[in-house]
Amino acid sequence: MKKILITGASGQIGTELTTYLQSVYGHDQVVASGRHDDIRHHAIYEKLDVLSAVQLIEVIRKHQIDSVIHLAAILSAQGEKNPEALWQINMNGLYNVLEAAKETSAAVFTPSSIAAFGPETPLDHTPQLTIQRPRTIYGISKVAGELLCDYYHHHFGVDTRGVRFPGLISHEALPGGGTTDYAVHIFYKAIETGQFSCDLGPETFLDMMYMPDALRAVVELMEADPAKLQHRNAYNISAMSFSPSQLAKEIQKHLPEFRMDYDVNPVKQAIADSWPNSLDDSCARAQWGWRPEYDLSAMTSHMLKVLGSRSR
Repeated sequence: MKKILITGASGQIGTELTTYLQSVYGHDQVVASGRHDDIRHHAIYEKLDVLSAVQLIEVIRKHQIDSVIHLAAILSAQGEKNPEALWQINMNGLYNVLEAAKETSAAVFTPSSIAAFGPETPLDHTPQLTIQRPRTIYGISKVAGELLCDYYHHHFGVDTRGVRFPGLISHEALPGGGTTDYAVHIFYKAIETGQFSCDLGPETFLDMMYMPDALRAVVELMEADPAKLQHRNAYNISAMSFSPSQLAKEIQKHLPEFRMDYDVNPVKQAIADSWPNSLDDSCARAQWGWRPEYDLSAMTSHMLKVLGSRSR
């Protein structure tokens, strides 16, 4: 990647990825974009609606973009409240990005998710290639997106790549309506009040990842030798799998007075129960050298250290 456009740059991933890519490629090589005027980014910024293919092509040509990191999307829990809006943004937006990439020869990274799997999928060590029958509109859009990216690569030669992200944990940006959001909010509440009410059950295991690993995965995949990529869209990647009760116990090692109760959200719980407990990411490890750096212990320690320093 040399000149990069990020769509959805104000979201949980985009906020941090913009800064990270600037540190890797240079400040002037990254263009952040979103549907609204946004002055939070210390970056070149374009107001851009992914539902306009014309705007996409104009921005790509204006800045001589060679790689698009397409993050504009509605997440799982919010999507169940408004499936029509999700389909518009997640699918028509991706279609427009791929059409723009076809016209401009840009490469495209678009993330898939553990939501691409469903209750018939093996729950533990979910294989790279397995049955995908999700029961959420978000998951359906992710499966369709994986297939659409494959189609544009095989039929039009677009350099499409992606990963299936697990739940992402960040100390920089709050999540935006996903099923795994509790694993971020719990840290803020542990620091602020010493207690947290979790909207998933205590033994709900889900794959998770600390944001620094997720950011690094984007760059490493996009810089990987294309000849070695057998599963372009999208690779399982994993770092840790834990339940809310395990996360609470890990936090209590640092904050012994922390307490958590449960107020289970039935919609989120049903979604979480349909997702894998853990992913097999051996293909990503073998084909482009994927290795996570943070486990549950290291992530918890770092999250509490950073958030604790801000609260003083």
